[in-house]
Amino acid sequence: MSHDATTAAPTRTPKLGRAVRIGLAVAVLATIAGMSVRAYDYHRVAKWTDAQITPSVQVVTPENSGGVHGLTLPGHLDAWISAPIHARVSGYLKSWSRDIGSQVNAGQSLAEIDTPELDQQFEQAKANLARAQANARLAVLTDKRWKNLLTSNSVSKQEADEKAGEAEAAQANVLAAQADVDRIAALEAFKHIAAPFAGTVTARNTDIGDLISANSDSTPALFTVSDTSRMRLYVQVPQGYADAIKQDMSVQLDVPDHPGEQFTGRLIGNSGAVSQTTGSLLAQFEVDNPKGDLLPGAYAEVHIPMTGNSQTLTVPATTLIFRAQGPQVAVVGADNKVALRDVHIAMDLGDHLRIDKGLQPGDRVINHPSDSLAQGDLVQVARADARQE
Repeated sequence: MSHDATTAAPTRTPKLGRAVRIGLAVAVLATIAGMSVRAYDYHRVAKWTDAQITPSVQVVTPENSGGVHGLTLPGHLDAWISAPIHARVSGYLKSWSRDIGSQVNAGQSLAEIDTPELDQQFEQAKANLARAQANARLAVLTDKRWKNLLTSNSVSKQEADEKAGEAEAAQANVLAAQADVDRIAALEAFKHIAAPFAGTVTARNTDIGDLISANSDSTPALFTVSDTSRMRLYVQVPQGYADAIKQDMSVQLDVPDHPGEQFTGRLIGNSGAVSQTTGSLLAQFEVDNPKGDLLPGAYAEVHIPMTGNSQTLTVPATTLIFRAQGPQVAVVGADNKVALRDVHIAMDLGDHLRIDKGLQPGDRVINHPSDSLAQGDLVQVARADARQE
């Protein structure tokens, strides 16, 4: 019995050892698998971290600036002729016959002023003229009589000369009185306010019964008449583009109240000097306006043609870097490292720049560079499909 018990124990030991070895093997495999997964995850995270550390940039390629390009500048329109009409005589407005928007001819009446004081002055001046003429006639007759008396030695030569002088003075008084009558008659004509030329009444600042004060700087114009068959277009051209203003050049202009329609202006002159206040050259253009579509005082966008230089390159203005070194752009090299280049701006077109120094055709220029971008930084170029996403 005891012998059987001792012989059964060794048969269970190998089974227990095999289970332990299997367990250890499974544990080792699990450990290796776990370490492999962790190593894979580590490398993947490290790769993702490196990708995040390396900034992604968008690049653009400079374009050749040859050919004809346009520069858009603001401008304003004025009537070819515009005359504010003030009163030359004082009184009260008796009536007006033309309102704003009315078409008038040269010399056509616009209004009439009631001038009772001036009328009385006119009557008085005519009376003074009549008195002067009567005095002159009497003085002439007296002069003749005294000359006849002088021939018979009835009067002295001194007395005769005095009468002759009085006759001449009387004639001069007639001329003075006549001039006064003519002056007031001219003022009487100003009671009727007339259009100085054919055009459109663009302003009326008076009404019946208004007190009219003549020759007062503080008094607004009663009417404004403008000739709008042609228009004057004024454009302030920055000094950097002043050489684009050439004789006999033409420009295209747009106005907000006529979208999609363009008008043509012809250069008729410029100021010939750069304003110290605005730093610009004032250019004046003539624009035909037969239908009256353009209005005085209107804003216009003026497109000025400009001939480009074949040696200049055009890049977006968003590529420019402003630092203490001056204007720069960041170019991505073949090794994806950043090179900062000093550039010279030949022309600023607002949203685009023309560069004549510092860039080469085919350069990859970083668009919207960050402020921290430095020389030699490693970057990665964003794919076009990634930017679209």
